[in-house]
Amino acid sequence: MKITALAGGVGASKLLYGLQQQLTVNEAEELTIIVNTGDDIEMFGLYIAPDLDIVTYTLAGIVNPATGWGISGETFACLERLIGYEGVERWFNLGDRDLATHIFRTSRMRGGESLSMVSDRLRRHFGLPMRILPMTDLHTPTTILTKEGPLHFQEYLIRRRAEPRVEGIRFERIEEARPAPGTVEAILEAEAVVICPSNPLISIGPILAVPGIREALLATKATVLAISPVVGGASLKGPTDRMLRDLGREVSASGVARFYGDLLDRYLLDEQDHSEEASVAALGIETRVAKTVMQTEADKSALAGTVLEWLAE
Repeated sequence: MKITALAGGVGASKLLYGLQQQLTVNEAEELTIIVNTGDDIEMFGLYIAPDLDIVTYTLAGIVNPATGWGISGETFACLERLIGYEGVERWFNLGDRDLATHIFRTSRMRGGESLSMVSDRLRRHFGLPMRILPMTDLHTPTTILTKEGPLHFQEYLIRRRAEPRVEGIRFERIEEARPAPGTVEAILEAEAVVICPSNPLISIGPILAVPGIREALLATKATVLAISPVVGGASLKGPTDRMLRDLGREVSASGVARFYGDLLDRYLLDEQDHSEEASVAALGIETRVAKTVMQTEADKSALAGTVLEWLAE
């Protein structure tokens, strides 16, 4: 089965790891992952792509299991030296081996390669059979609009710990963006599209905002299935629930289904939210309930198995 996944960072990478465990190498070659790049930021003169790296590191088996991002067993000698210099503030942790990735990426991009070219180089370096694509090659950072003024998403999330009240979200330069090579084709030629359990506003939202991607999702003959990132009225990871609430949106599994609307054919809710099945079904979306909380490797594999079995039907 040709599967295309839309992915953010930590939450998505858990499901993608489960899919990796369920698929043979040949089957994994039919998997394409389109990753959010709205989180991308330049720091210390380096181009950093957090979600692309989280997905790649996770599938390569080197991600820090305690955090879900960064590299396992990381050291921070370079960062500690940097913050020793006057005026350098430490709020975004970059480990030594992680910095090597950013140096490599930045060097290649300054040499004329696109973000998607470099992402594919990294994928092949780690011997991964699936395709990992950025949503676009253009830098389109996500800006969080707050009463304190506009903040880059990373500043809002990490520097300010998601404390400022959200008044709006803006995807910079998104109208100029074009889907990265292969993304639209991957959606149109897929037999199934899986929207991972990521923040719908700032992980999946930027992908859908790239001109041409939403249109491809509406045009594809693939079954489009989403897994709810909200369980029991709260997000499992990150500020999804807080952001939805600030923007006056319903913080519930069914609320996320309404956000995606006519893009979806099927929607997987956690067993805690079985009472919301009827409200999702009323939208014309097929529903199913399963354990979607992924705390262990077995949980990740089991959820991926549930998704694959349902798609196979």
